[in-house]
Amino acid sequence: MAFVTDPIGIAGEQEAAKLLEKKGFKVIERNWRMGHLEVDLIAENRHEIVFAEVKARTSTFGDVRPEEFVDAHKKQRMIAAANAYIKYRKTEKLLRFDIIGVLLHPETLEITYRCHLENAFYPSNRTLNTGSFNGQWKWEHRNKTIGSKRR
Repeated sequence: MAFVTDPIGIAGEQEAAKLLEKKGFKVIERNWRMGHLEVDLIAENRHEIVFAEVKARTSTFGDVRPEEFVDAHKKQRMIAAANAYIKYRKTEKLLRFDIIGVLLHPETLEITYRCHLENAFYPSNRTLNTGSFNGQWKWEHRNKTIGSKRR
């Protein structure tokens, strides 16, 4: 996956960051990557951390809104990325998964629609847990290898 470089994606992520900041969150990561996993925005407040997927479009593609393009496969990849982030940063805050959909005017990129789905989905307890993995792991993150040896 490539970093967001298209104007539509950049505008969508900027709007999503503003939405989170208005709700009292501080964006701490944009396009966070570890290996093949990626999260568009990671934000936190004193009590929780948000992993947000941003979908920005210039059309609804029929009646399908941007936030509806997040499928089960993408949700599983977000959960895996959150697991990696939790292990990497050793955070113990409550977490949630949000989806933010943004529609922009195709010529001016003016925001015409925004939708913030808080707690858009929930992983199973077995899937997401800081202590659930006790084997070896290794990730490539920004040209650094991060790993853990088996205990």
